[in-house]
Amino acid sequence: MGIKRIGKHLVEHRWRVRRIFPKEVLTLIERTIKAGEATHTGQVRFVVEGALDGAPLFHDQSPRDRALDIFSQLRIWDTAHNNGVLIYLLLADRDVEIIADRGIDAKVNAAGWEKICQSMETDFRAGNFSGGVIKGIQAVSQQLAAHFPKSGPGPNELPDEPVVM
Repeated sequence: MGIKRIGKHLVEHRWRVRRIFPKEVLTLIERTIKAGEATHTGQVRFVVEGALDGAPLFHDQSPRDRALDIFSQLRIWDTAHNNGVLIYLLLADRDVEIIADRGIDAKVNAAGWEKICQSMETDFRAGNFSGGVIKGIQAVSQQLAAHFPKSGPGPNELPDEPVVM
C-alpha cells in the first residue's frame, strides 16, 4: 500500500463527486440507462465512489475488488438471465471497472469490457466525465442488445438510478 494512494483517497471528498456529477448529470445517466434497457433484457447499474475509506483503503483494496464487492452488495448478479452489468468508477484512482454477470460475460470477452473502460477513462482524462459515462453505458447497452435483445415488455429487475458513494 503506497502512501501516495492513501493520500489521494484521504483528500478526495464527496463534494468533488457532487461537483463532477451534479443532480442534472445523475438524471441524464439514469435516463440513458432506461433508454438502453428498452432495447435489451439486461440490467445496468452505474456506481461512482469518490474515494475508499476505512478497511477497504487500509487493506489496499484494488478498484476491481471493490467493484466486485459492490456488484455483490447491490445484488446485480440476481437477475433472471444473469445479465446484470455494473459500471464502477473510483474517482480517486481514476479507474473504471465493468463487472458483468456470467450470462453476458460469457458472450463479451474481457477485451470487450476493457475497451469500453479505456474509452471512458480517455474521456475522464479530458475532463469529460458525464460524456464518458454516457458513452460507456451506451456501449454496454449495445453489447446487451446484441446478446439479450428485448422482445416485449419485461420487468425492470434493478433500479436505474446511479449510486453515489
